[in-house]
Amino acid sequence: MGNSGRLLSLDVMRGLIMILLAGESCRVYESLHEWNDNAFITQFFHHPWHGLRFWDLVQPAFMLMAGTAMYISYQRKLSKGISWSQNFKHILIRSLKLFLLGTGLHCVYAGKLVWELWNVLTQLSVTGIIAYLVIGRSYTFQIATGFLLILLNDILYRTILVPGFDQPFVEYHNFGAYMDTLLMGKINQDGWVAINIIPTAAHTIWGVTAGKLLSSAMDSSRKITILAIAGAILLVLGFGVDLTGISPIIKRISTAGFVMASAGWVLLILAFLYWWIDIKDHQRYTWIPVVVGMNAIFIYVFFETVGAQWVNGVVAIFIPWHIAAAFVTWGLEWGLCYWLYKKGIFFKL
Repeated sequence: MGNSGRLLSLDVMRGLIMILLAGESCRVYESLHEWNDNAFITQFFHHPWHGLRFWDLVQPAFMLMAGTAMYISYQRKLSKGISWSQNFKHILIRSLKLFLLGTGLHCVYAGKLVWELWNVLTQLSVTGIIAYLVIGRSYTFQIATGFLLILLNDILYRTILVPGFDQPFVEYHNFGAYMDTLLMGKINQDGWVAINIIPTAAHTIWGVTAGKLLSSAMDSSRKITILAIAGAILLVLGFGVDLTGISPIIKRISTAGFVMASAGWVLLILAFLYWWIDIKDHQRYTWIPVVVGMNAIFIYVFFETVGAQWVNGVVAIFIPWHIAAAFVTWGLEWGLCYWLYKKGIFFKL
């Protein structure tokens, strides 16, 4: 933890995630896929259903990092005399803003007013509140709460069997899809479900737990060891319940297998970055993702709206080669973040 109270590794990880998401919005991976369909490029697309790819880890990393940043911010505010209840008001207001942004983005995608709850910001608006409710509890309580939420989710899928939605882990015919018909009167054609807020709250809660660990006075080597062991255990559990058929790894409905396996990978990545950047002090190129991570919400909203709706098309007018246009657009969006960073302009919720 630096003198500013920030974890540089967390800023780097957040920035890397946003750069990757911007690449998707700029059609970088789609253009590469059209040019050469291979196993590596496939990793930048969600698994169609049962399985795990690299791209399936992006959202869990986003949710977990949000929890880690929340805890660090919470501790900073406590030191300034701001109580749990006073900060809770801020959390509620921030969650409302995230919810409105998330639902608003669906309207932008559709080009009309719609009521859809599948956006990651919408989900984070709920998981953030759940995580904050346990932010002051013990490590054991937080860890157990995460496991109870993913267990609850799998139980709901297996026990609430409505005609037409009575196949727990079959796309479009599961409990999550049924809940979408109640909440929104529709089913997501890609298989996503809104009640992913229940199991993915574990990602945000465990992010809080990681933040508590990294903010502690514990020796750095012990912190890394604990994060690595926790990640390895979650990987074994996640792939174990998948291989035994207890809970298949399916991101689109965030099964227990998926939540544990993805959290395991994310914790291992966090442990490595914390060791490499904050402990070994390798900071030479960290500014490249940091300038993006410092304006994470802004750039996410930008590339999902102005970027996708306008910038992509304008660049394509002058650069007719799809791959080149995608990379140029990607670079321009990074450049925007760099300009904001240099000007000291940071958008906060």
